[in-house]
Amino acid sequence: METVVHLRAAVALLGRFPALAGVDLDVRRGEVVLLNGPNGAGKTSLLRACAGLLPIVSGEAVVLGHDLRADRRAVRRRVGLLGHATGLYDELTVADNVRFWARAARAAPADADAAMAALGLDGRLRDVAVSRLSAGQRRRTSLAVLVARRPELWLLDEPHAGLDHEARDLVDGLVRDAARAGATIVVASHEHDRAAALAGRQVTIAGGTVQGEPEVARVP
Repeated sequence: METVVHLRAAVALLGRFPALAGVDLDVRRGEVVLLNGPNGAGKTSLLRACAGLLPIVSGEAVVLGHDLRADRRAVRRRVGLLGHATGLYDELTVADNVRFWARAARAAPADADAAMAALGLDGRLRDVAVSRLSAGQRRRTSLAVLVARRPELWLLDEPHAGLDHEARDLVDGLVRDAARAGATIVVASHEHDRAAALAGRQVTIAGGTVQGEPEVARVP
């Protein structure tokens, strides 16, 4: 099965601090992988590095066939990152945000509409400015942007944060559907039991490195 993420002795710096201190990790197409570890362990840095947002300064880093050390921008249209920052434009409406980011990823307008419907944003909220949304509604909008872009690799940093129980279940369904469709998902979550139920494999990160021997992967 195709390897989507291949890291060997990968090092990334935040200033002079090694956010990743020699990570070894392989993730295959269709896997759902849960990243475990305390705050500051390097989980967010790993996700950002795989998205091409944090430069790798040494080691090997290949994502979706792109060498991130040679060109980390090339991977960005094929990857969807849900981070702590929403990445939304406050002055634009929900629909305008989702359509803008879908168009940037060369997705069809129908993909934006379908994503808003999937996240319950196709009613009155579609025409509301992001600045007027609650934290949970902003999170739904960010998720709709990711879904609309139809990425091959989903990188989810605390995807359940700020959501009610219904919305958390919705996120879980979207992750399962994406994996069945062939997408690859790497998720960091403090909702361990919920995220572990989605994952076929768990990886522990501490001190910017992957700890222990990886579990045998299975595709859900």
